[in-house]
Amino acid sequence: MESREQLLETAHAVKEAGATLLRGGAYKPRTSPYSFQGLGEAGLKLLAEAREATGLPIVTEVMSPTKVDLVAVYADVLQIGARNMQNYDLLNAVGRAHKPVLLKRGMSATIEDLLMAAEYVLSHGNNQVMLCERGIRTFDNKYARNAFDVNAIPVLKELTHLPVIADPSHAVGVRRHVKSMALAGVAAGADGLIIEVHPDPDQAASDGAQSLTPPQFSEMMVQVKTMAEAVDRVV
Repeated sequence: MESREQLLETAHAVKEAGATLLRGGAYKPRTSPYSFQGLGEAGLKLLAEAREATGLPIVTEVMSPTKVDLVAVYADVLQIGARNMQNYDLLNAVGRAHKPVLLKRGMSATIEDLLMAAEYVLSHGNNQVMLCERGIRTFDNKYARNAFDVNAIPVLKELTHLPVIADPSHAVGVRRHVKSMALAGVAAGADGLIIEVHPDPDQAASDGAQSLTPPQFSEMMVQVKTMAEAVDRVV
């Protein structure tokens, strides 16, 4: 999320294509401290404006226990990013907030690690937790950002009652392969998909290489519905 114009253009486009929630980063954890870090509270206010304009509930990341109360004012779903999956103070804080939580699998986390992280949230009586498979790091990152652990989706659905979300954008990190990985996630049983979309990905301040254009997202959504029907599922 870079500006009001970029956010609203994207929000309307994905809503028209069939998206049911809008995820935008007001706070961006970045590997380099010199990279774009997000718009902060101003970004949260823009997300609230986008929700008002489109009716899409808002998903956004919270990075610190001290920010949970602030982010919860604006967000419908609190995201715990991969880098914070084992930030136990943060997990406890979002558990106490009693808002839906999207918990991303850590970059090198096992399935057991992910399930135990979810237990921190659940232990506070907050049972509104979604697990997210977003790819794990392997020895080969030349051709893809991460390795999309597709088998984790049916395994998690077997081990837990919690919804399982697939994030092919972060998993593969290459725009031209996102659609294929999204279809694989649907076939594997994912309950939802996170797809990054940007009006001009090549000029994006963050994650442009993996972001689809609105027309690409719209095309992908048609194929997602076809794949779902092929495996007796409904989008």
